[in-house]
Amino acid sequence: MIRNVLGSVVALVGAAAAVQSPFHSWYDDRPGRDYRVQDLFDGISGASSSVLGSVLLPFLFAALVTLVGVVLRSRWVVALAGLVVIGFTVLWMVRQGQEAGGLTVDGGGSGLRWGVAQALAGGLLLLLGALLMSGRRRTARTRRGAEPYPVPPDDRPDTWPPTREPGPAAQTSPGPEPEAEPYTGPGRHRAPRADEDTARYPVQYPDEGDQREQGRYHPPHP
Repeated sequence: MIRNVLGSVVALVGAAAAVQSPFHSWYDDRPGRDYRVQDLFDGISGASSSVLGSVLLPFLFAALVTLVGVVLRSRWVVALAGLVVIGFTVLWMVRQGQEAGGLTVDGGGSGLRWGVAQALAGGLLLLLGALLMSGRRRTARTRRGAEPYPVPPDDRPDTWPPTREPGPAAQTSPGPEPEAEPYTGPGRHRAPRADEDTARYPVQYPDEGDQREQGRYHPPHP
C-alpha cells in the first residue's frame, strides 16, 4: 500500500513536469510548444504551431495514461507513459540535430535549453514511479469442479459418542428382541440328566424310629 502511494506521487510529479516542459525553451530560446507534431516525423521547420498541435499533445496523452495507471494501480501503464515522454523527446532531439547539424549546450543561451531537460526528467520520474509501485495483488482462486453427487447438508450436531434424543418414536418403540438360541433340534427343552434321575427316583431318608429299631441310631451329642 505504501509503495503504491509513493510510486503514484512520483509518477504524477513526472507527468506534471512533462506537460509543463513545452512551455519552456527547448532550443535557442524557441519554446517546445512552437514545434509541430508532424515536424518530429518530417523534419524540423521554422513554421509555428498551435498549442494543442505542438509537442505538448503527446505529453498530454502521456499524462492521461499516467492517471489511468495510478487509478488502476498498474505499474505497466505508468511505465508506458514514461516511455512515451522519453520517446518523443529523443525523437525531437534527433530531428533537431539533423536540422542544426548537431546538438550543443551553451551557457550563453544557445543550444539545448531547460525545457528538454525537464521533459527527460519527467519521463525518468514516470519510470521510477512505475518501479516503486507494487501493483495490484492477484488473489489465486481455485476452481473446483462440480461434484457429481452432492452431499446433503447435515443439520444435526456432531457428537461423540452418538446419543439418541428421546422422542415419540423412541418412547413407543419396543425393547430389544431376545436373542435366539443357537440349538433348535429335538430335546431342546429336556431337563439335565441329574434332574431327570431325581425326578424319576426320589431320594428317601429313613425315619428315626426305623434307625432305633435297627440299632443304628446315634443321638446327637449335647
